[in-house]
Amino acid sequence: MILSANRLMRMDPELLTTQPAEDKWNVAQVLEHLNSYSHYYLPELKKGLRSHKDPVPFFKPGFLGGYFTKMMQPKEGKVTNKMKAPKGHRPAGDIDIQPALHLFIAQQHELIELLELAKKKNINAIRIPISISRIIKLKMGDVFAFLIAHEQRHFVQIQNVIASLQTKTGISQEVLQVAIQ
Repeated sequence: MILSANRLMRMDPELLTTQPAEDKWNVAQVLEHLNSYSHYYLPELKKGLRSHKDPVPFFKPGFLGGYFTKMMQPKEGKVTNKMKAPKGHRPAGDIDIQPALHLFIAQQHELIELLELAKKKNINAIRIPISISRIIKLKMGDVFAFLIAHEQRHFVQIQNVIASLQTKTGISQEVLQVAIQ
């Protein structure tokens, strides 16, 4: 994701803030949506990592966490099931792309650091409350899996947004391929 975000930084900011259609998010809004999830989950994961649970050799997804992750993952590079973003994770209409990209990249580095720390913990036993209801808690490993699947899903969306704008704006196919690979 960091490499893809770095490629987006080299693109025209106007393109990344152009709505592909009236009811569709632009690239900046997609990134802001992802940033909102990291804003919630990264501190929760840090808190969970303070636990003194010994590491385990493997992770076994929980029923609910496995279901959420499977539901979120793109299938064969496509998003096949549309979902409405929860109210607290809907982006505003006017997002400044550069700060959104910088924040996304910083949060990706932090996520990588947390994944490294998680190697020394029992991610089967540590529970993290989900963002839409703090009452529901998932295994830490499920939260990591969900976050990654969620980002993959939305980077497919970013590819689709850029592809649709390519048709509307006449951006060259070469620029498009560099941006989304």
